[in-house]
Amino acid sequence: MTDVLNLWKAGLGEVPEDVWERTGLRVLILADNGLARLSPAIGHLRRLHTLDLGHNRLTEVPRELGELRGLTRYLYLHDNRLTRLPPELGQLDELAYLNVGDNRIGELPSEIGDMAGLVELRAQHNELAGLPESIGQLGRLRELWLRGNRLASLPATFSALTQLRHLELRDNALESVPEPLRTLPLLRHLDLRSNRLHAIPDWIAELPSLEKLDLRWNGFEERGDDLRPLRALRERGCVVLT
Repeated sequence: MTDVLNLWKAGLGEVPEDVWERTGLRVLILADNGLARLSPAIGHLRRLHTLDLGHNRLTEVPRELGELRGLTRYLYLHDNRLTRLPPELGQLDELAYLNVGDNRIGELPSEIGDMAGLVELRAQHNELAGLPESIGQLGRLRELWLRGNRLASLPATFSALTQLRHLELRDNALESVPEPLRTLPLLRHLDLRSNRLHAIPDWIAELPSLEKLDLRWNGFEERGDDLRPLRALRERGCVVLT
């Protein structure tokens, strides 16, 4: 019996019960099936390393997802109708990729910080007004996608994300460049488009690895006091868009 079950766009409506009996599965793809409910029996599939539940109609996912300790690669929950994530997701401490984008999530659980294996986290197009302090515990995180939320600031613990390379903060409510970014030595791409920025701090030119800075659609023009850090970035080869 194969350890991969691909039911993408199979028109299921609901998952057949016999799927939960296939405990040897390593990959399960249930994307785009109109699913409105997910059985707690999914917790039986403890050998899964990849689970795709994207593009469905889920308003919640069962806490039994936290029992899938074999999930080390990918968990897709994007494009559903989720308003919250179960704190038990924090038990997936070896998961590398989590996509919860395009939902209605108002806050990430503090237990997100226990997901120490995360390399990429996508939470774009939700209703996040803040991030938990525990976000700073994600010491392996390289990519963080937060476009289209309501963020006006970042927690101070963000400064601990020293492996972060790509940060997307487009379409939020930032009025200044968050100070915790100042200490991120490996940050290469910083997307701040469509916020409410009024000025650019001098320290942004000190980010040693920055290769691209996107500041478009913030409603400010480059003035004399703005030019110095941006000029310094451009002179060293960083692409700066305003």
